[in-house]
Amino acid sequence: MKAVDGALRTVPRPPADMPKRAAAEWRKVLGALVPESKIADHELPIVEAYCRVVAHIEECEKAIATHGMTFESQAGPKRRPETMLLKEHHATLRQLANELGLTPASRAKNKGGAPGGSDDSEFGVDI
Repeated sequence: MKAVDGALRTVPRPPADMPKRAAAEWRKVLGALVPESKIADHELPIVEAYCRVVAHIEECEKAIATHGMTFESQAGPKRRPETMLLKEHHATLRQLANELGLTPASRAKNKGGAPGGSDDSEFGVDI
């Protein structure tokens, strides 16, 4: 991945309303991306969404560990809502991780933003 134009130079504080687990992920992810000049200010909402999804996954896993994967309803056993949420959160996490270049496959494919003076397009793709 190439350095991003306007890349952050320091890790910003997490949003004030961010849960503790999400804030820890914020520091971890940005602690990896910022020193490599791989993230700009306008991309922080994607990082925030990623971090919040990590926290939601942990919440779902705790609920499943406490209550199990199913519950008894009048119609018989049913899946707990957290199991379906967990599946949705994992899909979202994969998408956001790819967007941020956090997976090995996305790092291999994604060049990041093209630095000024590059022959690449503004989207980091050769045309």
